[in-house]
Amino acid sequence: MDRECTVEKTIDIISKRWSLFIVLSIYKDNNNSKRYNQIKNDLKDITPKMLSLRLKELETEGIIKKMIDSTNIPIKTFYSLTDCGKDLITILQDIKLWGLKWKFENKICKNTACKECILQ
Repeated sequence: MDRECTVEKTIDIISKRWSLFIVLSIYKDNNNSKRYNQIKNDLKDITPKMLSLRLKELETEGIIKKMIDSTNIPIKTFYSLTDCGKDLITILQDIKLWGLKWKFENKICKNTACKECILQ
């Protein structure tokens, strides 16, 4: 494929291991933001180094934003979805619908919104 291909460039951003799971983890929080350790707890098998790398990449791509609360000690860092990241959730839900239609019979997934999913 041509490196100018929008599909190829987009897939290059979102197909990196753990990236979409990080986005889903942040999305599933009721406050729409999560701390590093909360994301790490959601994604048991991710290494700290990989999580830090992916968070930086997603921030650089404008999918998540890093917020620092320095009003208290210790200083707390939170990650939340940008508008770009929220649009990505819509695409992930379309992927879920495609999987349910063509590949998988999953009654729990079919009857549950991704935000409330306990399967991930």
